[in-house]
Amino acid sequence: MEKSVYKIIEVVGFSEISWEDAAKAAVTAVDKSVRDMRVAEVIMMDMRLEDNRIVGYRTKLKVSFKLE
Repeated sequence: MEKSVYKIIEVVGFSEISWEDAAKAAVTAVDKSVRDMRVAEVIMMDMRLEDNRIVGYRTKLKVSFKLE
């Protein structure tokens, strides 16, 4: 079996719609700069507030990808 090494980075996605949409935005952005993503783990979700109203959703992810 081939040995592999993976790098893990943390990213934060933002959306005005939902936490899921924020996570998708983060993965889409990472996809533009790395290859061979393997796992995206949600580690935190929070909301951005203005005048006591929810104006956006943030999702923090750990994303792993295979090093070449």
